[in-house]
Order: sequence, then structure tokens, then C-alpha cells
Amino acid sequence: MPADRHALLTASRLDIDVPGRRLVEGLDLDVTGGQFIAILGRNGTGKSLSLHTLAGLRPATGAIRLDGETLATMPRRLVARRLALLPQYSEDVFPASVFDTVLIGRHPHIGALRLESADDRSIAMRCLEAVDLGELADRDVGTLSGGERRRLSIAQVLSQEPALFLLDEPTNHLDPQHQLDVLDLFAAKARDGAAVIASLHDVNLAARYAGHCLLLHGDGRWEFGRSDEILTEERLSELYRVGIESTSWRGRPLFVAADRR
Repeated sequence: MPADRHALLTASRLDIDVPGRRLVEGLDLDVTGGQFIAILGRNGTGKSLSLHTLAGLRPATGAIRLDGETLATMPRRLVARRLALLPQYSEDVFPASVFDTVLIGRHPHIGALRLESADDRSIAMRCLEAVDLGELADRDVGTLSGGERRRLSIAQVLSQEPALFLLDEPTNHLDPQHQLDVLDLFAAKARDGAAVIASLHDVNLAARYAGHCLLLHGDGRWEFGRSDEILTEERLSELYRVGIESTSWRGRPLFVAADRR
């Protein structure tokens, strides 16, 4: 399926604040189907808050539109059908199986007082298998390792089948194999027409998977552009406040922290 190039999400003059500090000032962003955007920045520069703001979960100055509609006035069930947010951390308040947990992602598509359909259950199982958890479907969530629990959260947002994925450190707790597997999954979603915005700490993963990057400096400044243009030694050294040098490895750029600034 070709990428849908209309704007799935538009942010206009968006300010993101914490008490006594403006992290992002005047953000303008048009997110279209087929894009994979990485958000990069040091700890505390607003990566997570930006994702939560774009999901409509916290107040902000400016405007956010989802599929052309004002996000703040949209019913949350409708938002959840179009947009999925993967938070950094997941809490399991009540005992549940792995399968029942991933099935929660289908709830925006299920009417009130209705049970999950056979199709809902099939989608949930396919998503578990996509993250290599199919054999653990009957396990209690509390018995999972940190990496397995992270992959379960990823399966849950996949089961929502939205047009837009907002991912807060999706590779958190994952070993190298599963980091690449998970990012391959979302890269495939982008190729099929969805949009992906992911905060990442690994510049090399961003360079490998993201066509565009949003750099957050934490003092209001931000930069957005194509990854092959914006990921430079100079910009990254300023962004991370440590010397970043680049080389080429197997036809890809490879960035290394060289020294403190």
C-alpha cells in the first residue's frame, strides 16, 4: 500500500513547558503517512513531554490537529483509534495474562458492553507473535522479564492498528536483536502508510531507521529535518554537549561520542 501523504498530525506554534522552564517553543510539525521521525535530545529536554503533548494528554499553548480535526475536542475513543502512545513505563495494577493485556489495545474498536470478537483475538495474537511472545500468551504478566514486558507493551499498541504511532523509547530494556526487530516492525508500518514518531537515545538507530529527526535542546530551541542532513557532528555535539564524531560503516553513518565538551 503506498504511503498516504496527507497530514495525519499537525502541530502549530506549540509550546511545551515545565514549571519555571520552557522546553520547546513554537514547534511547527506536519506528520504525514509514511514518515518515521526520531526525537533526539539529552535527558530532560522534553522528548517524553512532547510525545504526551502530541497525544493530547497534557495542556500546551498552540494547536494540534489529528486528521484535520482539533485534537483537544475529539472524543478520546476516536483519538485512540487513530493514534497510539507507547509510554516509557507500564504498570500492571491487577493480575492478567499476556494475551489479555495485549487485547486491551483492541478496546477503542469495541463498542460499549461488547466482548472482543474472534477478529479482535486474532489480531491480538498476531501482534504477540510479531514481537516473539506468542508462546507466552497464557503467562501471567508479573512473570515477564523487563524486556518481555516492553515487547508486550509494543504488541499492545500494534493491536490498536492506528495510523499514527507515538513511541517513547521503544527500545528501552531490549537486547540488540529485539531492538532491531521492533524498529523493523515500525519501519514496515511506515512503509505501509502509517506514521511513526519515536524518542530514541541511540543516534545510530535514529540514523538507520528515521527519515527525519527532531532535535530538542531543552531551552526552547528545536531543529527538524531530514536525517541525512540534520545529523551532523556539529549539531549532535551541541545537542548532547559532548564531542560527536562520525565515520562510515557498511555504507551507513556511524556516530561516536569522542570526548566531553
